[in-house]
Amino acid sequence: MGTYILRRIIIGLMLAVLASSIIFFVMRLLPGDPIVLYVAANQGTMSGAERSRLHRQYGLDRPLIVQYFKWISDVAKGRLGQSIYYREDVGVLLKDRIPITLYLGIAALVLSTVSGIGLGIAAAVKRGKWIDKVITGIINGAIAIPVFWLAILLIYMFGLKLRWIPIGGYTSPLDDLWMNLKQSVLPVICLAVPGAAVITRQMRAGLLEVLRQDYIRTAWAKGLMESRVVFRHALKNSLIPVISIIGASLGMILGGAVIIETIFAIPGMGRLMISSILAKDYVVIQSGTLIIGLMVIVCNILVDIAYCWCDPRIRYD
Repeated sequence: MGTYILRRIIIGLMLAVLASSIIFFVMRLLPGDPIVLYVAANQGTMSGAERSRLHRQYGLDRPLIVQYFKWISDVAKGRLGQSIYYREDVGVLLKDRIPITLYLGIAALVLSTVSGIGLGIAAAVKRGKWIDKVITGIINGAIAIPVFWLAILLIYMFGLKLRWIPIGGYTSPLDDLWMNLKQSVLPVICLAVPGAAVITRQMRAGLLEVLRQDYIRTAWAKGLMESRVVFRHALKNSLIPVISIIGASLGMILGGAVIIETIFAIPGMGRLMISSILAKDYVVIQSGTLIIGLMVIVCNILVDIAYCWCDPRIRYD
């Protein structure tokens, strides 16, 4: 088991290095000078001497390979550089925003996982009945709904018409838990719906396949209760493909956070990325993208380890 985990970690580190290379060089391959683009978007004009000074300040006068290794060495030491637009250390900017994005993302991941597995089990057990048809119709609609449209619809219904909950902003749960719950419910639902729909569909298909196996028919023949057959014998084997979906859902949630945090005016990492893209602040963009990539890589490593718990046939060596 230890060897298996070590191999997954080594592969994860290799993927992290590859991701950092792609992020860095793609940012440098974009047409135009980052300093010129920033100045044109935010200040208008700048003298040649001032532009040269900024190039030296941000290390843009060095060869690309030197810039890359300098950036990687700084990232390894916890230094993410200084933002061009905010004129502040990127680590400080992200330190206040990453917890907010993770809070909403983890809540959405838990909600989508629990609801998706529960609905998938109900649809599979009651296959062909009205419950199955209702759940199938709901998840088909949920998959087709764009996240931004769902967010606007929920804001209109529950925020403007019914006035049940706030339509934007963020309050830390340490400051006011009740206000935090009211402000977080709509963003979490919007982030969870796409993942929950995919998990429900996969859970239903996987459980139906397992229920056709010989050992399940033997359990039915022995007269075991339906709940015991489903949860004790069938559920664990049907979770293997669902775990892959759960791992991919984190990437969907982090990607959706960019849109959701902007719509709900949440000062998280996604909103920072949007403002940085509009301001042409490449330092924040590449650091934020790298952190999101690292989160996804770590989640995939945990998914690979979870396979071993669900399916002992997977070899550790």
